[in-house]
Amino acid sequence: MRIEQKKNFVFLGEAGSGKSEIAVNVACMLGKKVPHGRKVHFFDLDQTKPLFRSRDVRGQLEKEQVTVHFDRQFLDAPTLVGGVAEHLRDERHVVILDVGGNHIGARMIGRFSELLNQENTVVCFVINPYRPWSKDLRSIDQTLSSILQVSHIEKVEIISNPNLGADTSEEEVLAGHRRVMDLISEKMPVSCLCVRRELYEKVRRKIGLSVMPMDLRMQYGDI
Repeated sequence: MRIEQKKNFVFLGEAGSGKSEIAVNVACMLGKKVPHGRKVHFFDLDQTKPLFRSRDVRGQLEKEQVTVHFDRQFLDAPTLVGGVAEHLRDERHVVILDVGGNHIGARMIGRFSELLNQENTVVCFVINPYRPWSKDLRSIDQTLSSILQVSHIEKVEIISNPNLGADTSEEEVLAGHRRVMDLISEKMPVSCLCVRRELYEKVRRKIGLSVMPMDLRMQYGDI
């Protein structure tokens, strides 16, 4: 995935897939890369109440010149942050949407489908094969099909993100990635593999695919 070639980025994925970590990393990369005069805006639209939320690293994002948008939820009532459509349209703004992977999150972005289906936007679905809901093609297909149906998104790129946490080994990354490729590559192309920065050089030499180094920013001690 060539992040310099797009203006808007959407990250979808089931809980535990690592989509928020990837979204935060891409936002920080863009904060350093975007031309002068453009601003990076990060929208935390995750409605699934996960343990880790991108809004919790707001301070790190702001240090990288990224403006963070989110709205507080009351109980389980879904909320939609204001200004999404305006920022998606504005050529002065680079936009990242971190969206919950289930049908609720997908339905929320359905109202923006006309904008998200344009050439300046990439929609990414993150797969972590070490999570139970991505254990087989049927599980992945059910989730992805429901997301595409309610969101009206026409094209999705697959991101392989095999990990078991901060101590994931090179062997586990490679084995997990092979599983993603075996499960999905004949159905949809996999655009890139994400890997912890410490393993980047070792893994990159063994993968015939774009590899994105990741800094683990969303770590909460022993939680």
